[in-house]
Amino acid sequence: MKVLVVDDETDIRSLFEQRFRKEIREKSYEFAFAYSGEEALEYLDSHTQEAVLILSDINMPGMSGLDLLGRIKHNHYEPTPVVIMITAYGDEENFRIAKENGADDFLTKPLDFNMLKEKLKHIH
Repeated sequence: MKVLVVDDETDIRSLFEQRFRKEIREKSYEFAFAYSGEEALEYLDSHTQEAVLILSDINMPGMSGLDLLGRIKHNHYEPTPVVIMITAYGDEENFRIAKENGADDFLTKPLDFNMLKEKLKHIH
């Protein structure tokens, strides 16, 4: 499964590569990384919709994760990827806006990688 991770924190790549080392080696998951909403859209536009799942931080400079979510869900990428929003804040307002804009799920930071892996098993 191809997963696009969108987060302005550049250390997110090494964290995912460490936590999914076995799955990456077994080719169960392939990760791509974008460090802004704009970079995520460029990736999606240039890769003929390879991403099955997008994990996106909500709070990023420039285009927020919520803006990115709206663009992904309304630009008719086919097939429409599953989008899980990630935020450092567990506030109801972001949750509500994310759900209204078509988010498929919602996680809070720090990420519980065991929970994330369980969720990923049900997306295939």
